[in-house]
Amino acid sequence: MDTQELLETIRKMESPLKRQLLIVALVTRLLEKIGKRPPVIIGGCALSYYSREVYFTSDIDLAYADREALDMVLKSIGFEKKERYWVHGGLKMAIEAPASVLAGEDAPIEVVELGEGLQCSIIGIEDLIIDRLNACKHWKSEIDCEMVELLIIKYMNDLDWTYLEKRAILPVNDTLSEILELKKVGS
Repeated sequence: MDTQELLETIRKMESPLKRQLLIVALVTRLLEKIGKRPPVIIGGCALSYYSREVYFTSDIDLAYADREALDMVLKSIGFEKKERYWVHGGLKMAIEAPASVLAGEDAPIEVVELGEGLQCSIIGIEDLIIDRLNACKHWKSEIDCEMVELLIIKYMNDLDWTYLEKRAILPVNDTLSEILELKKVGS
């Protein structure tokens, strides 16, 4: 499927999450064509993926270091820069790249295969849990507290607890006691 066909497919698609994943897969394909690494979905869109759309966000947050390449690709498929967002009026989508890299070189990534050779990368569940737990603890975000609990219960047996505890103990996170408590609750 060429770029224009894929954009038309995305425009007609009903599932908001599937639309978001496909647009990032298209961006990934175009970046890889020019020899660049794929962006990584973070934030609310990643939470929507792991929660199976219990949580939904209307924008897509990406971790990507090469802003120039990302900007060029987004512009080439009809996105326009509006302040900190790239907006596509026809698709009714917004993309932001608030982070240039993920925390830690060993950060796990989930690669989602979407068919037709399309794929996108999403922050690993453990790093998403740490991110949301920080929002819960430090910003007093109730929705993030609820989402952390939901994710831990849902993925209890699949989580890399060693990695999760290693990330939680870092001074920037300081969430080890919360992780250990949630591990007990989820068991």
